[in-house]
Amino acid sequence: MTHLMGVHAGRRDIRTVMTPEMSETLDQAMVRSSGLDTLLRDLTDRAVREMPGALASSVTVRRADRLLTLAGSSGPPSGLDLCRYEYGAGPCTAAAETGAEQYVPDLAGDDRWPRFARYALAAGVCSVLAVPLRLEEGEPSAALNLYGQKAGSLAEGRSAAQVFAARAADAIDTALRIERLGQTAADVRTALLSRSVIDQAIGILMAHERIAPDRALDRLRRASQNRNIKLRDLCDQLVARTAEGASSGRQ
Repeated sequence: MTHLMGVHAGRRDIRTVMTPEMSETLDQAMVRSSGLDTLLRDLTDRAVREMPGALASSVTVRRADRLLTLAGSSGPPSGLDLCRYEYGAGPCTAAAETGAEQYVPDLAGDDRWPRFARYALAAGVCSVLAVPLRLEEGEPSAALNLYGQKAGSLAEGRSAAQVFAARAADAIDTALRIERLGQTAADVRTALLSRSVIDQAIGILMAHERIAPDRALDRLRRASQNRNIKLRDLCDQLVARTAEGASSGRQ
């Protein structure tokens, strides 16, 4: 894993995977949130603004054998209501339960979840993209759900949704931990800020190695264990070396 520390930005610009605007605005939303509800609502609203073709968004988590909606974006149609009407079967629950992305380009031509499809179409939703969230805090399953008003409208944003979901999973992990431990708003900000450098390191590996977010995080964790160094410190070094290489390349 020694090559991880020598990664430079020359091969592929990290902005092709995660734009600086996406990283900065999501981090800002996390830090300024005064409570869990505000944080998660802001996250789903931001997903709608940043994901091409998204009309609404929600986050669902299965806890104690129940599907719960942790947050739904504002504005019609409500992602919260859409998930409630899945009747235990739909792309959102399927993504959460199987850990596999569920993309329905046109609900009118899909027969897997007829009851959900009827409700969604009646609400003006024709396309659904459900991206599984990799949580670390003991939660068995979760998904970030995006809803499109036109058939095929979410196709362009699938890659961006995967990157956004990786970052959202960190925020939700922190939110769930805070919920259980009853931490203060100041603790929320500190915990979320500590994830920023790890997020940047994941993005660097994704761009350099062309791998998925979960694989990038796994590689960083293995390198941390092999080197007997804290994950945050390892990521700090990787980000610093990459920035140094990019700066040298511009001179």
